[in-house]
Formats: sequence, C-alpha cells, structure tokens
Amino acid sequence: MFSSQTSSFQDSIDVEERDEFDSEDIAGYSQKIQLNCYYTIYLYQGTSLTLIDSSLPSEAEPELRTYISRRLSKGALLGGMGNIATVELSLPEQAIGCYCCLLEQERSPDQPDADGNGYVICFMGGSEKGLNLYPLELDKYVQGLHSSLQTPELQNLETEVRPYLSRWYEESVMHIYRVVQLVQSNISFLLHAALSHTHVEVTNADERTKADVSRWFIKAASLQGLSQQDTTTASLCKAMSEDTQSDVVIDCSSSPPTLTNTVSNRFCDGWIQAFLNAAERCNPFLLRQILENFKLKAIQDMNSLKRFVRQAEMSHYALFRCCQFLQGCGNGDVLLQNARAEHSDLPEACNIIAVLDEFLGEQAQA
Repeated sequence: MFSSQTSSFQDSIDVEERDEFDSEDIAGYSQKIQLNCYYTIYLYQGTSLTLIDSSLPSEAEPELRTYISRRLSKGALLGGMGNIATVELSLPEQAIGCYCCLLEQERSPDQPDADGNGYVICFMGGSEKGLNLYPLELDKYVQGLHSSLQTPELQNLETEVRPYLSRWYEESVMHIYRVVQLVQSNISFLLHAALSHTHVEVTNADERTKADVSRWFIKAASLQGLSQQDTTTASLCKAMSEDTQSDVVIDCSSSPPTLTNTVSNRFCDGWIQAFLNAAERCNPFLLRQILENFKLKAIQDMNSLKRFVRQAEMSHYALFRCCQFLQGCGNGDVLLQNARAEHSDLPEACNIIAVLDEFLGEQAQA
C-alpha cells in the first residue's frame, strides 16, 4: 500500500514536466526571468477602437487591433471578464498568449444608453496555456486600473496608466516565483500552512512581499472553494481559530528570512525539489502548474480518506486500510483536520476519526 501511494505521489509531481510543457516551452524560460511581454490599451466607442498606448512593435499593433475588433463584433469580450487566446502577430515569438479584457465605462446621467463604451486592455506574453494558469490574477490586476481610467483624456497616461500596464507580468504572474526564491526549501512550511488554514504573517518586508506570500501564494495553495461541501472550509477555519496553533511568522529582517512556528509533513516535504527545480528554470508557469498538481493530489487524498471513513463505519478491515493509507500518504495530520471539520455532525464518523487520530499520534511517538 505504501509503495503504491509513493508511486502515485511521484507521478503527481512529475506530470507537469512530462505533459504540460514540452522541451521548447521549458527552454524558452530557462535563461531569463522576464520573457518578452507586451501591453496595449484601446479606447472602445460604439464599434471603433482607438489606440491609446502600446508596447508592441508598430507592425504588430494593427494586427492585434484587427483581432480585437473581430472578437468584439462576435460579442466574445464581456465587460470585466478576461479572455485568453493565442494570437499570431509580427513578433519574434509569432504565436503568443494574449489576455484581453473590456473595462466598460460607468454610465453618466447625460448618456444613460451609452452601452459598450470603455477600454480594451491586452496583455501578451508566454503562451495561452501559461496565461490560463493565472486568470484570476490577471482579472484582478486589470480591475485595479479602473479608477485610473476615469481621468478626462487620460492625462495620467504617462504617470499612472503606462507604468501600471508595464508591470502586469511582474505583478500578476511572478509572485509564486518570488515566494519560492524568498523561502527556498522552507516552501514546505507554507504549503502545510495553506492546507491547514494556518495564518502566515510576514514581518520586516515591503508591501509587495507581504502580498506575494499572504494574498497570493497562500491563497493559491489553499483548497478553499475546492471542497465538495462549501461548509467544510468555514468549519475548518473556525476549528483552527479555536486551536492553540500559532501563526507562521516570516521575518525578512535577515537574508535568508527566518521562519518560526513552522510545521510540515512528509507530503509537503516531498514537493520541495519540484518547486526549487522550476524556480531554477525561472518558469512561473511551470511553478503554477506544480502548485495545482499539489492541490489536486491533496484533494484526491481527502476524497480517499472520506471513502475509507465511510467504509470503516461498517468494517474493521476498512479501518485498518484507513490507518495504512494515512501512514502512507504522509499528509495524515492535514487530512484528519479536514475530515474532522467535515464530519463534525456525524457521531459515527467522528468516532472513526478519533481512532485514526490516536493511531497517528502513536505512530509519531514511535
């Protein structure tokens, strides 16, 4: 049982390097952190697009405008919702991933029927596959531009809008890379904190570092919103808040930073090298896919434990299999935390989980 669990765990780590990114993808990111990336912003009025600013070469921008016009005519760009596709432009990359979003202007009392007016923002870089790993971050970044676009005739173009657009890749895509570079092999402590809903506090650091860790990495690594029952996360958060476990603290006053109140397990430790290898390649897209694989494996193990617990209510052999599974997966402490929260109103299941908790405690002491 243990060997099969180890095998599937290694498969889950390796799946990205085998399937999702081929050798050309990896080579494209192995030398530089910053690949070629571009932005463009258009004013959209009725059916016409007017260029406001772009970092694209002059020969490529009209090609992008034609593409955007075609998408708008088909109703493929909805207000506030990003759209990611591959576009072929006169660039060294030729085919490039393109994120587009229509930011509609607020209706004024003088023009209550002015539908469709607004700005179209485009970010280009990497591949469609890569950008599709960061849709929420890209949407949020575009929304952060909304207030800056209210200035008449965009008088703040050079002081606010252009610098903001120029940073889209650094701010929306590179945060996981920066966190792995910051904590290195201590990344397992953050992975465990995310799975167990443990708060992480960053001290003596700038605001971007704090946001990278707390707002982006921990949120991206957590299973919030992925549980089958919406109440599970809320129940677990409440249970953790009532627990005596202290916050994980990252003190950035020294280099490397000092981490205190840390907890990890064999499951989280097993992912360290995969993250370090991807960071060494400077590949934020590979890093994100590894993080998604990490979450997928954790979800699969949670579902397996729930199935074993249901079976163990009727079979002592199933209880034995449940103990074997928890011992083999290396993530028993986190799985039991989640199971305890999800089955809090089921006495039979709670009894099974208490037995499993005792078993894990005995194994840890041994």
